[in-house]
Amino acid sequence: MKYSKKSILTFRDKLKYDNYLTFIIKYAIFIRTKVRMYVMQKIRKAVIPAAGYGTRFLPVTKAVAKEMLPIIDTPTIEYIVREAMESGIEEFLIIVSGNKNAIIDYFDNNFELEYQLKQKGKTHELELITELPKKLNIHFVRQHEQLGLGHAVLCAKEFIGNEPFALLLGDDVYVGNGTPALAQLVDAYNQTGSSILGTLKVKDSDVSKYGICKPVEGESGRIQKLESVVEKPRVEDAPSDLAIGGRYILTPTIFKYLETQTRGAGNEIQLTDAILRMMAEESVYSMEVDGRRYDIGSKLGFITATLEFALKRDDLRDDVKALIESLK
Repeated sequence: MKYSKKSILTFRDKLKYDNYLTFIIKYAIFIRTKVRMYVMQKIRKAVIPAAGYGTRFLPVTKAVAKEMLPIIDTPTIEYIVREAMESGIEEFLIIVSGNKNAIIDYFDNNFELEYQLKQKGKTHELELITELPKKLNIHFVRQHEQLGLGHAVLCAKEFIGNEPFALLLGDDVYVGNGTPALAQLVDAYNQTGSSILGTLKVKDSDVSKYGICKPVEGESGRIQKLESVVEKPRVEDAPSDLAIGGRYILTPTIFKYLETQTRGAGNEIQLTDAILRMMAEESVYSMEVDGRRYDIGSKLGFITATLEFALKRDDLRDDVKALIESLK
């Protein structure tokens, strides 16, 4: 095929135009990414709901906060707080109820005990009880009625203001594979600029215990954009095996939906329902957490965590191994 001089010039001009247009588009994407990096707010604040009754651990939770039950010698809530600290969190809000004063006391100073330990020269024990309070910027608010997780999160609205924030549930203790579980979610938020739901894969028989995610068709990989979430579905209704595992990064938009959220499963205000409604306004993603999760809300999970944590401690490992062997 022969081209006239005019057609060749037109072809070349079009080629230059296409290259120029491609450059402009790529540059615009680059600028948008850089602007997002500078404008995107850092995840500084964390909310930890701890107002529940802990009925699965009755009768002890009649008098002792479930979150204060120790894995060996450390309350479960401390593991969760430390995970958040290692993930860059600077301020904490713990949602408590009227019978959870032990949690407040635990994160405060006990001057009488500190004095006694100083007098007896027990410097190691003194460091154990003073190290954490010195580092924490921590606040508490009471949830006067236990109306569900969504209501508990709504209690944090004034504390959070207009910032994205982390939400960590007290029934879930994670040991990340090299990176804390929450830090993984923070990284995912920094990539997407959107709310992130930490997930784990569960068996079909367990889907009715969790909020279950439905990714957008065609999504794959650890981070997936979501089409919907369903709170505690029946096995036949579950859209996937991706269960929300007690770790979230949420934008402050969630409060607009929690304020108008009606009661759902269990006649409670469900966070999952509010997240589903929020999806109509902004994107929400899931991210499969890389690490070991312990369901501290179950007796078997609590026992498992206690044994596995003991086997990692130099002062207990050999004795615990011997104990296990003696039980065979």
